[in-house]
Amino acid sequence: MSELGVTPGQTIGPFFHYAMPMPDDRVLVPLDSPGSVRLHGHVYDGGGNVVPDAMLEIRQCDASGVVPRVEGSLRRDGSSFTGWGRSGTDSEGHYWFSTVEPGPTHPGAAPFFAVTVFARGLLDRLFTRIYLPADPEVLAADPLLATLDAELRRRMIAVRDDDGSLRFDLHLQGDQESVFLAYPRHVG
Repeated sequence: MSELGVTPGQTIGPFFHYAMPMPDDRVLVPLDSPGSVRLHGHVYDGGGNVVPDAMLEIRQCDASGVVPRVEGSLRRDGSSFTGWGRSGTDSEGHYWFSTVEPGPTHPGAAPFFAVTVFARGLLDRLFTRIYLPADPEVLAADPLLATLDAELRRRMIAVRDDDGSLRFDLHLQGDQESVFLAYPRHVG
């Protein structure tokens, strides 16, 4: 009897659009509510093509800088801000969230959205941050941003559109690759 060799790992799917969406999962607050903002952008692969089947999750503090400790992020009651949302990309690689701008978690801190990215071809999720456009001194003083050169720092900061929304495009690979983070307990 011959021994079988080890076969390489393979990805299948993704099936995010089939199994993961929840009603209003991208609506952390209604878009027409006071203080609401639209966070949106596109996800691109290494060739510059849109990724029509990616999924993003955000976690954020509220406008006063407090991280919500509310149960039921998937089952929103319409009044409790949970600080968590999920958005799949559409056929043009576009995602969006309706939320509030996070405040600084402590004086002088640069406010940001924590982002997790799931997409085809990824064996594990990716982590990054989306910083709000802010005073250059506040951004330069951020402990993470301070470790990056100017170009990489720019890739982590959203752009304010004329309508007040925040735009942030994610590039999974290539010359414009987004800055992705590794956390010790997630490194395998």
